[in-house]
Amino acid sequence: MMTKSLYDPSSVQEMLGRIEKITPQNQRQWGSMDVSQMLAHCANVFDMAIGKINPPRALIGRLIGGFFRTAYTNDKPFSKGSPTSDQLKVTAPRNFDTEKPRLLASLKHFAEAGEAGCTKHPHPFFGKLTASEWSRGMYKHLDHHLQQFEG
Repeated sequence: MMTKSLYDPSSVQEMLGRIEKITPQNQRQWGSMDVSQMLAHCANVFDMAIGKINPPRALIGRLIGGFFRTAYTNDKPFSKGSPTSDQLKVTAPRNFDTEKPRLLASLKHFAEAGEAGCTKHPHPFFGKLTASEWSRGMYKHLDHHLQQFEG
């Protein structure tokens, strides 16, 4: 099975439905974020993917990121506790009723903007990605975090 893409309408609908089912009562299965922080983190990652924020390249990413680029788009799930760019981390408390609609809107915006709306800025770890790679990686990232809170 090829990793799904957020440029595919059926994948977008799947994700929107999964986000809709998330409630403040969902408990994490791993990691340190609570459900509101996870929603904010995922929306922040969409902000990166559309170029609204441009985290700097991490030194380790500059050195070895290219060797691991396929890990962003392949079918293998992300490992629990994968590193996160400091600009994308969410540690402060967040409001669920603010963050859930923000993530839904961010996902819709990314999908509707399509390849033309995707950032040309390099990923902070993996480096330069095509719009297609961004879309597959964004699906995989969102899937990873939704699984984190789906019991």
